[in-house]
Amino acid sequence: MRLHNKYSKEDLLRRLEVEDFRRVTLSFYRYVRISNLDVFRNHLYSALDSIGVLGRIYLAHEGINAQVNVPEQQLDALRRMLDDNGKLKGIRLNFAVEEGKSFLKLIVRIRKKIVADGLDDNAFDVTNVGRHLDAEAFNRALEDPDTMVIDMRNHYESEVGRFDGALCPGADTFRELLPKAVGMARGAEDKKVLLYCTGGIRCEKASAYFRHNGFRDVSQLYGGIITYARAIRKHDLPSKFIGKNFVFDERLGERITDDVISTCHQCGRKADTHVNCANEACHLLFIQCAECAGEMEGCCSHACREALLLPAAERRATARNNHHQRVRPVLKPPPVRD
Repeated sequence: MRLHNKYSKEDLLRRLEVEDFRRVTLSFYRYVRISNLDVFRNHLYSALDSIGVLGRIYLAHEGINAQVNVPEQQLDALRRMLDDNGKLKGIRLNFAVEEGKSFLKLIVRIRKKIVADGLDDNAFDVTNVGRHLDAEAFNRALEDPDTMVIDMRNHYESEVGRFDGALCPGADTFRELLPKAVGMARGAEDKKVLLYCTGGIRCEKASAYFRHNGFRDVSQLYGGIITYARAIRKHDLPSKFIGKNFVFDERLGERITDDVISTCHQCGRKADTHVNCANEACHLLFIQCAECAGEMEGCCSHACREALLLPAAERRATARNNHHQRVRPVLKPPPVRD
């Protein structure tokens, strides 16, 4: 029984190119107690692989966090398979806003937590989460001047898209972001607090953490930006989210509005396309405009562009020695929409 991917990236791309069907990208998560992780993991991998699912899934004793793409003709089979699993029955599926080659292979990994938050879950009630708001209710809440809205995503996510007036902690990781967000909101414990993230999973833990820290009126965007974007299009609602929604797959972003609120990290022109440095020994994630992509051959620096000409072993050694990093730009507030 095959329980791990055994193909190279080139082979995986060739297999996708010859597919004659459409794939659908979606995500799902649930905080639920899972005891025998190895058995659960192997059964899940086998079941998903049998219907052609690709993606990245994290399992922990606390639950499951999955981002996948599914052959369109297998959507019903996926739903049945999840419902047949007592831990996952009725789990909510968040469908992506835009399609594309989001994943090349299937990965199911066991971790200590499904989201690395750095919290001691025994120190507070993780089930005491905020109220779940749909897109329409979230829009109404944003109009209340006594409301504080906080972006519970990393700096590179909020850099390309965020809600009007949102506080963006600008952290590198969710572990760093949680205490930073609570610190930014200190003194406003009696205000209405709105939290949002990509698909909703980070806000489940964050809202309970805010309540544990004395914030009385905490709500969260149910299903995250992904569900919000689909709802505003379906129901013709105004979008209070501006720009792109960063996603953790091969696409690196979904267009929500036409606004471009960030700039190229190399020249400062308006741009919101995330790329990984073409020098795979570096692989730095950054924003690059089309002009710089051509001039720099997809690299983040002149050193990396020069390294592309070196043998692979030398490229890796150069990357280890240089450890060059770009300076993270300061987040600027998005333009006010009429």
